[in-house]
Amino acid sequence: MKPILAIVGRPNVGKSTLFNRIVGGRKALVFNEPGVTRDRNYADVLWEDTPFTLIDTGGFEPVAKDRIFIQMREQCQLAMEEADVILFVMDGKEGLTPSDKDIADILRRLNKPVFYVVNKIDGPQKEDKTFEFYELGVKDLYSISAEHGYGIYELMTKVKEVLPEMDEAQEDEDRIRVALLGRPNVGKSSLINRILGYRRVLVDEAPGTTRDAIDTQFEREGKRYTLIDTAGIRRKSRISLRLEKFSIVEALRTIDRCHVAVLLLDAKEGVTDQDARIGGFIHEKGKGCILVVNKWDLVEKDSQTMKEYEKRVYDHLKYLAYAPLLFISALTGQRVDKVLNTIDQVAEETKKRIPTSTLNRALEQWIENYPPPTFRTRQVKLNYMTQVSISPPTFIIYTNFPEGIHFSYERYLSNQIRKTFDFKGVPIRLQFRKKRKG
Repeated sequence: MKPILAIVGRPNVGKSTLFNRIVGGRKALVFNEPGVTRDRNYADVLWEDTPFTLIDTGGFEPVAKDRIFIQMREQCQLAMEEADVILFVMDGKEGLTPSDKDIADILRRLNKPVFYVVNKIDGPQKEDKTFEFYELGVKDLYSISAEHGYGIYELMTKVKEVLPEMDEAQEDEDRIRVALLGRPNVGKSSLINRILGYRRVLVDEAPGTTRDAIDTQFEREGKRYTLIDTAGIRRKSRISLRLEKFSIVEALRTIDRCHVAVLLLDAKEGVTDQDARIGGFIHEKGKGCILVVNKWDLVEKDSQTMKEYEKRVYDHLKYLAYAPLLFISALTGQRVDKVLNTIDQVAEETKKRIPTSTLNRALEQWIENYPPPTFRTRQVKLNYMTQVSISPPTFIIYTNFPEGIHFSYERYLSNQIRKTFDFKGVPIRLQFRKKRKG
């Protein structure tokens, strides 16, 4: 699990600019695809071989100006619960404000590393603007310009020193690690209890009953599993519901650990924006995915209900079109047995490797059926294809014009890979590289 670095501070002090500067400077693992997430307030970053997840709290500010201090307190509470290290950003042009002092008072009580950052210091000649911030009683201030990059390297060098090491503790590799994800009260704990046949975790109608991730290990027919029930997408107690999106960070930790993610949907409520956001994170992190519609026993049905519901789900989650969809009732046990069977199938698909010779025979056929379009009047040639990794399955295709591969043709190739080799429940990554000379 990656350590988490959170950015907090008043509105308009440059939090998002700093977020973009850090991500843009050392971006490594963020997967960009249109329509996956509507707002990006986190990024997986690799800064000089140090991995961490960066969180920008600025995306969760309420509109009402008279609630600014409440919002700041909420952000600090969120950082306190979730982050390993905190960057507290202040505005060097505006100077020290009473609100900055209030935030500093909150952060001072945390038992976590906090970096006090004065932004909008555009160079050494502006350093005198930081002096008044020593009134906060802190030993070290870090003057930066997020917009121009001044002081960023020095700040991140110090941050890197205190970030906890990534937890490399590996559970038994033959265990299938399964994350159960979903909104509050969707039935995650109930599904675990039904799978296990006893009440391993507390089940309660009140959202947020599960306070931390709970691992449950068990065996079935010679296969070993770890089920991870997470409070990951819950409404924080005593925290504004408008900030609920921020709690996704708990789920990020869980997704990092799993082989297969099970996204539970509420049959009565359908797919919500929160569900779509969770699904986007699963897809971006390249994990196997299963969509499970729970509480199906509460839905009035006819012969077309399931088919129509399936269409609505995939219409909302187009980027998860490869994920199998199950309709269950954790309460009655209806079709719950199919969940583990599907987990087994998807887990196998995450590990699948296709021989290079087999891939290239298939590639020749795909090109013959639908040649790539021309690029600047030149014919695009696909010379060679190979699978370079699993989890997710990643393929490199060598071509004379990598920049000439249109998104629609990339989608065609991805569809052909699925049609030929399946990869049920697993996202596929395609990379195009310039053909090597000679």
